[in-house]
Amino acid sequence: MDAHDDQRDPDTALILEGIRDLHTRMDELEGRVMAVVPADLPGAADLTDLPGPAGHPGGAGPGGEVGPLGVGSRRGLAARFGLGFVPAWLRPTEGEARWPGAVAVAAAAALQYPLPGRLVLLHPVWLLPTLEILLLAGLVAANPRRINTESRAIRLLSLTLAFVLSLANAWSGARLVFALVRGTEGSAPGPLLVTGGIIWLTNVIVFGLWYWEFDRGGPVARAHAYRMYPDFLFAQMATPQLAAPDWEPAFGDYLYLSFTNATAFSPTDVLPLSRWAKMGMTAQASVSIVTVVLVVARAVNILR
Repeated sequence: MDAHDDQRDPDTALILEGIRDLHTRMDELEGRVMAVVPADLPGAADLTDLPGPAGHPGGAGPGGEVGPLGVGSRRGLAARFGLGFVPAWLRPTEGEARWPGAVAVAAAAALQYPLPGRLVLLHPVWLLPTLEILLLAGLVAANPRRINTESRAIRLLSLTLAFVLSLANAWSGARLVFALVRGTEGSAPGPLLVTGGIIWLTNVIVFGLWYWEFDRGGPVARAHAYRMYPDFLFAQMATPQLAAPDWEPAFGDYLYLSFTNATAFSPTDVLPLSRWAKMGMTAQASVSIVTVVLVVARAVNILR
């Protein structure tokens, strides 16, 4: 036993020495990764200037959001990607511009004016789209430039506008589908295709608006980095090395997501992660399929 112990002791000492050397090298490598941060790079302060151990997201935000993200959490994620900066979608920013979403909502409201009276929810035809434009004007007046103001009133107004748009277009779409099934709609292919196209395009804008309003708690919550985990995974998130440090999802990205889902009837380069996102994309694809198939089939039948 003594001879075996004498033989085992040098081996054990070598193994322990190797483990200590490995830990030392790993600590040196981590120090190099975390230390090499260009001072003028966006998000560099989150890695170098702010102290704190690897932590967890902070307290709840005004709408129940979790955040803002702890410095340690952002630093750990950046190190995991091998980055010397924190991507903009993971850290507090100045917020995205108001005008892209406002232009899209105004376009969705304007598209409802030429719809036939038999397909609209309220009469006269101009009443509901005018109400939507007034709601949009109030929203822009309350927060005109950057969407970063924490306010329950503004949040409620924004969701109300999205709901009114959705309700009006859902009513028009349902009336159109019901009339097509009964054969009472579409005496001429041209007006039918225009009406179907208006409802389909409005549906794209509406679903893009909902995706934009709820991903990671909405635009204000994203601007303040209240939540770490996204509901939609954009390509720039999966490969941050190929995106600019100041990239973060804006309304145009959600509108693109909505358009591709409505045309391909499935995710393309943006993946839904949460259950509500998957169900929302399922609902949109279903509505798009029914609308396109029935409208095109009826138009082709009229042409024959």
